[in-house]
Amino acid sequence: MAFSANLNVMMKTARRAGRALLKDFSEVEQLQVSAKGPGDFVTRADRQAEQTILDALREARPSYGFLGEEGGPREGEDPTRRWIVDPLDGTTNFLHGLPHWAISIALEHKGQIVAGVIYDPVKDEMFHAEKGEGAWVNEKRIRVSGRTRLIESVFATGLPFAGKRTLPATLQDLARLLPETAGVRRFGSASLDLAYVAAGRYEGFWERELSPWDIAAGLIIVTEAGGFIGPIREGHQPLEHGDLIAANADIFERFAKIIRSREA
Repeated sequence: MAFSANLNVMMKTARRAGRALLKDFSEVEQLQVSAKGPGDFVTRADRQAEQTILDALREARPSYGFLGEEGGPREGEDPTRRWIVDPLDGTTNFLHGLPHWAISIALEHKGQIVAGVIYDPVKDEMFHAEKGEGAWVNEKRIRVSGRTRLIESVFATGLPFAGKRTLPATLQDLARLLPETAGVRRFGSASLDLAYVAAGRYEGFWERELSPWDIAAGLIIVTEAGGFIGPIREGHQPLEHGDLIAANADIFERFAKIIRSREA
């Protein structure tokens, strides 16, 4: 299977960072932890992973810009292209020894995401997509779920942690959605939630107050897998405003109507 030079760089970089994170994950109790905000922690491993990714991407594409969770934006000589990176999505899981976290790398060109990689080192699953080339996990083509009935569908979301104001809205979402569906899961990694929608493991995902690095790679992986992406609040752009609904084409409108009813 042939991939573009950029996608090869992204996958190679994600694997390199993943190997280092796996070593730290095996010694998670010894990590040095510092507070970044209420309920949100940065580990030594997190910072080192971002630096590993930044160094590798700069070496391969020195003119591209970079937006990372830990270091913020860095301008490049090429103003049309930048990497958007979450070096460790699922930090709380990582710190607690829960094996559900990922590395997310996206490439943005002229404001559009054109390639994305989400790598789960624990399961060795590399979700990836390029514009117009479909979505894959490792070497297997993936498609969104074909389920059409909400009552048979499983969804995912994130619950706001301390300091965020969207908890009441999310609880109202759950109250409306749970009676209509087969269930809702909350595993603590938005990038993997989107990857699982793309792979047909979930029928849909929604969340508020997300950051660009949480979702950039997942956006193209879901759409290339045949899924639909939209904002929770009409007129918003998910990458800019951070509210997102993702689902297969058959249930997107019904799912979105339930989630958006509070916003009307």
